[in-house]
Parts: sequence; C-alpha cells; structure tokens
Amino acid sequence: MRDVAIIGVGANPKWGELWGQSLRDLFVEAALAAVDDAGVDHVDDMYVGCMSSGLFAAQEHIGSLLADYLGQPHLPATRVETACASGGAAVKMAAIEVASGHADIVLAGGVEKMTDVGGGDATFALGSAADAEYECYHGATFPGLYAMIARAHMDRYGTTPEMLAQVSVKNHGNGALNPMAQYPFEISVEQVLNSVMIADPLHILDCSPITDGAAAAILCPLEMAAKLSKKTPIRIAGFGQATDSIQLAQREDITWLTSTAEAAARAFAMAGTTIKDVDLCEVHDCFTIAEICVVEALGLVEKGKGGEATMAGRTARDGDIPVNVSGGLKAKGHPVGATGVVQVMEVVKQLRGEAGERQIEGAKRGLTQNMGGSGGSAVVHILEVA
Repeated sequence: MRDVAIIGVGANPKWGELWGQSLRDLFVEAALAAVDDAGVDHVDDMYVGCMSSGLFAAQEHIGSLLADYLGQPHLPATRVETACASGGAAVKMAAIEVASGHADIVLAGGVEKMTDVGGGDATFALGSAADAEYECYHGATFPGLYAMIARAHMDRYGTTPEMLAQVSVKNHGNGALNPMAQYPFEISVEQVLNSVMIADPLHILDCSPITDGAAAAILCPLEMAAKLSKKTPIRIAGFGQATDSIQLAQREDITWLTSTAEAAARAFAMAGTTIKDVDLCEVHDCFTIAEICVVEALGLVEKGKGGEATMAGRTARDGDIPVNVSGGLKAKGHPVGATGVVQVMEVVKQLRGEAGERQIEGAKRGLTQNMGGSGGSAVVHILEVA
C-alpha cells in the first residue's frame, strides 16, 4: 500500500444561502479551486460525499452529473453516502483508491444544496438519517434527539446550559476569523441562553444552520506529491470508520459516541499515534452537546468532563488541543455532504501555515471527526506534515 498525500484543497469562498448557485455550480467551483491549489491538470477518479441530493435538490445520479459539469464526462465518479459523515467517507474512499495503486490523482469532494426547499422539507430530509420507523414516525427530529443526549449528559455528569453555550461562543469566535463562515460573528453565553428554545435544553444558538456549500481535496501518492505540486504535502497518516445503532433507544449509553471512539481507535492504530500527539481537531459540532460528547469519545478529556473542559478553555484556540478553529459546523455552516471534506481542508491549511488569523502556531498533526445522524456513523482522519 502506498502512502497518500493531500496536495490541494478548495471550497466556495462563502458558505450560506447561495441562491444564485445550483448543486452542480457549488461542486464545480470547489473542485476547480482544489485542482488549482494542487496545480494538477487532470484527475483519474472522483468520490463525492452527498447525503440527500434527491430530497434537497431532486437530483440523484450525481457522480455522472458532476463529472460531466466538471468537464470530465468519462471520469469514474461515485457518490458516497453515510448521512452527515458522507464527506469524510468520500475522503477515506479516495485515500484507499490512491493507496491501492488503482489511481494516482483522485478528487474527494462533498456538496449539499439545502436551501432550495422549505424548512419542513429540509427537516424531513435531515430526519431521514434517523430511524424512520422507531424515531421519525413518532415525531423525533435531530434537535429532539440531541436534546435527549444533552439532558442525559446534564443529569449524569452535571453539565450545565452555560457549558453548552460556551461551545457556541468559542466556535463563533473562531468563525469570526474565517472568511467563508456562514455566521462570522461573535456571540455571548447570555445570547445563547436567551435565544429561542428549539428542544430543551438546546436553543437555536446551540444548533448548526442549514447551509449551501461544497469542498474538495486532491489526493495522490506521497512519493509523487513533490513532482505534482509546489504545496507542502500533507500525509494521511491514518483513518478509521465505524457505526453504531442508528436508534438512540438501542444504545447502552446515549451520552457515549461509540462510533466515534471506535473510528478514532482505528485511525490512531493506523497512524501509530495517540490523541496526545495531535495539535488541533476539527469535529462534528452539529449541536453544542455533540462537540462535548465528541471530545470525550476522542479521549481529549475524561468521560463526562467535556463541558468542564470547554468552560476552562482547554478546547479554545490557545488551549491544550484547539477544537474547531474554523468555526465548526456551528459558525462556518453545515452543508451536510461537504462538512467532512472542509474539515480536512481546514486541517490541511493549518498544517501548511495558511490559516491566517486563526493559525495554530507550530501545528504538525491534526484530526478530523465527521459524524452521521446522532452518531450512527463516524469517520476520523489523522493528517500530518509529510
């Protein structure tokens, strides 16, 4: 198996409600930005993460569609779907393609066009990532499911609404430094706690937004990276993927993200490293409680201590291990199929030293964690300076 490097990344310059761009427009813009960043003149294969183009944009068969509109009509192109972890899975599949020797230059992309439908239709589309018979049929939505996780975490570990709010405050502070962020402004704990209640204890400012956007990365063998690109190659040191019961009621402990813990263990084993070797993390903060549970499952903090660690500043830009310096899903936005890819993009830029005002000095190794549904799937990547 060959070592794999990322030599180019790209995304739409601004994420949000992009009324003037279609699904195909968003993807092509991001893909061409990644190709330009890599300095390559072709790709051999393509994987595209997309959760639900059929429900959001009435368009399936997007591998063919997007290859065509990228100007590569005969390119092998495959859509990858595992709910909100689709983008992370696309990067993993692209890495396997390169590592196996089947292709040399592979594009891993992610895209979602979410705002062309009304709020009810968007809620229905997102809800299809939960258990249709045992959760959705009874009226459960993702805010409701994560509210149950939050309530259980609060009852068991003493986590407070202020701790949840601090996740949002931190990530909005980081997002204010990110030009592509959908909501690039700072907020306070008081604003979070006084915002509209969506599902107790989660307020609207505890929830990530509906977003249009795309991101892409160019992967190649590490041994070829210097010949293909002038950019610092970033090695994919390890990756892991795992699943869990899609239904919360079937889990032994709804406050523990087993799929994330398992995916991380596999990624660290492949990389030969531990969480102590990581300089920054981009994780799936679809709701503020999600980030708290994720940092516990990754081993950044002890089980039940995620809220305390956040309040103490351990996950801030100047903390022990900075988490979501991009602004995370909360501020940067969450076009579900693209999120896992843009997490990789942020870590690549950090490791290259190209992250501007939010740069983590001396960063040499980063982690991404992309999660589907309420933790029914997860993908973790370990990236390092080659």
